[in-house]
Amino acid sequence: HEDLADNLWHNPGEIPDDGLDNDGNGFVDDVHGIDPTTLNGDVSDTTGHGTHVSGTIGARGNNGLGVVGVAWRVQLMALKGLRLGNGKSSDLATCIDYARENGADMINNSWGSTRRKQLIAEAVAATHEAGILFIVAAGNKRLDNDIVPNYPSNYPFDNIVTVASHAPDGQLSDFSNFGEHSVHLAAPGFDIISTWGDSDN
Repeated sequence: HEDLADNLWHNPGEIPDDGLDNDGNGFVDDVHGIDPTTLNGDVSDTTGHGTHVSGTIGARGNNGLGVVGVAWRVQLMALKGLRLGNGKSSDLATCIDYARENGADMINNSWGSTRRKQLIAEAVAATHEAGILFIVAAGNKRLDNDIVPNYPSNYPFDNIVTVASHAPDGQLSDFSNFGEHSVHLAAPGFDIISTWGDSDN
């Protein structure tokens, strides 16, 4: 995408498009990130969600193109832990581990479930030990996370920042989860104009 390309993270140990695992980490051509289900670096967006979130975070600023992300010069590492909205715990944990092992300062997680998974808990615990901020969606089921835990947001680590959604009028979005003790803040999450997965502009 023209408004994201300059902000993509580059794996310094990988040679693009040579069909090899140059850095020996188990993934072929993982130049910008990984898809654990295919063990390669093809992170083509099949739902549009990841690209949309990436634009909200890091669309290039002051370039006369498209939209502007919160961080104009961020490095975006693409990690495809979900496929068409579904994913295995092992794939999500692999993505979290990959980000940690490759120097991420923070990891955005716009996904969640009411089911606690030990593999993911262990991956999040490792980010805590590494001092990485773990940004998590509160959830979109209108639930109180203090009563019905949402994961990964409700894992007990103080590097987790749980974010609810608010509407343009500043009120909590009618779909957003909430929680006096388990949700830390709200951010704009409705009617957001951003980049999209089936377009390059």
